[in-house]
Amino acid sequence: MSDAEVPLPGHWPLDHQEAIPVDEARVWVDGCFDFSHHGHAGAMLQARRLGKFLAVGVHSDEAILENKGPTVMTLEERLAAVAACRWASIVVPNAPYVTSLPWITHYGCHFVVHGDDITSDSGGEDCYRFVKAAGRFKVVRRTPGISTTDIVGRMLLCTKTHFIRSLTAILNGSEGPGSDSERERNSQDMSQRLRDYASDESGQQPGPEVFSWSGSRIAKAEATSEHGEGEAGVFSRLVQGVPPGPKQRVVYVDGGFDLFSSGHIEFLRRVVEEEARQHGTAPYLVAGVHDDEVINRWKGLNYPIMNIFERGLCVLQCHYVQAIVFSAPFAPSKAFLNTLPSGTPVAVYHGPTAFMPLTYDPYTAPREMGIFRQVGSHAFQNVNAAEIVQRIMRSKARYEERQRLKGVKSIGEEAEKLKQGETITAKQA
Repeated sequence: MSDAEVPLPGHWPLDHQEAIPVDEARVWVDGCFDFSHHGHAGAMLQARRLGKFLAVGVHSDEAILENKGPTVMTLEERLAAVAACRWASIVVPNAPYVTSLPWITHYGCHFVVHGDDITSDSGGEDCYRFVKAAGRFKVVRRTPGISTTDIVGRMLLCTKTHFIRSLTAILNGSEGPGSDSERERNSQDMSQRLRDYASDESGQQPGPEVFSWSGSRIAKAEATSEHGEGEAGVFSRLVQGVPPGPKQRVVYVDGGFDLFSSGHIEFLRRVVEEEARQHGTAPYLVAGVHDDEVINRWKGLNYPIMNIFERGLCVLQCHYVQAIVFSAPFAPSKAFLNTLPSGTPVAVYHGPTAFMPLTYDPYTAPREMGIFRQVGSHAFQNVNAAEIVQRIMRSKARYEERQRLKGVKSIGEEAEKLKQGETITAKQA
């Protein structure tokens, strides 16, 4: 099906074959969502706050190839990532690259929301020209400093400038580039983003809890089985959210969650599914996120590709997660688990993937406590940061050309943005 086509009756994606009455509370966003990152989630959060229902259209691999270049992730992988976003009500596959009024109308959406940048098709025309002409377009602020193009660039150039040494120091303004006032503004922006992402499905009310953990460098990166109970460390609350219910089981997972993708998401989904199957209700899932230094120690090169703040936001936006702990130890000790602010977990889950050259079992303490559980194999189990980087490197020339074309297209898109701004100003005058 080409972008210009409208599906015949009975052939629309999903089960919504009959058109839904258009409602201003129903909002549409669309995109490629190639290895979906927190910038995508931020756009969805802003769009969700403009209504009460958010439909997310995801373009096909073929449409993206024609208009932008090759995707890194398959359509199935991209759909899984978007569907996991806390603020997405439904996900519509194979949405047209040039946003179509019949499509958004079929799903009952009055407004289309997009960032304050211009997205053009293969012919250099604005992808949102039809909805803009119909007065059904709203603009939200694009998340600064993150894009799929930026992330691919980190892989190709093997840079480490995105690393964060101490997230706590960044958040309190005592560390980071720039002057004191610039660091303060950056800390305020990052803290606000944490509060925004720690919201519920409506994007308006409190949602997940957010903590950071501080301990010695050894406790963060090494095994603790030789030290008895291990180091308890100190937890600090960054965002007040919704605590566990009176009878809700607390479970713990941890990881790097680098290039947060379908492999991580399917693992989290299976944890929730297994707990619900065995105990009749969804668990309170706490996710620990490791420091950049810890991951780089074990994986080397320029891993992690995303820094701890970026990875934490990706985990935070996932609807399977109820709390996160920044700077969690690589090997959770008994003391750490017994002092979790959400309560001592009744289970610690780990996935089937293991691609770091470990010299010990980081889950010795949970095993000794009798709470270690392992999720079985699944279709996305090999989709991790290493696999995604390998995909890029296997087709390095193609992605370098995509990066070059993106730079060329951005010149035209910026010119179109200025032109549209001048048109709006002239009309207002």
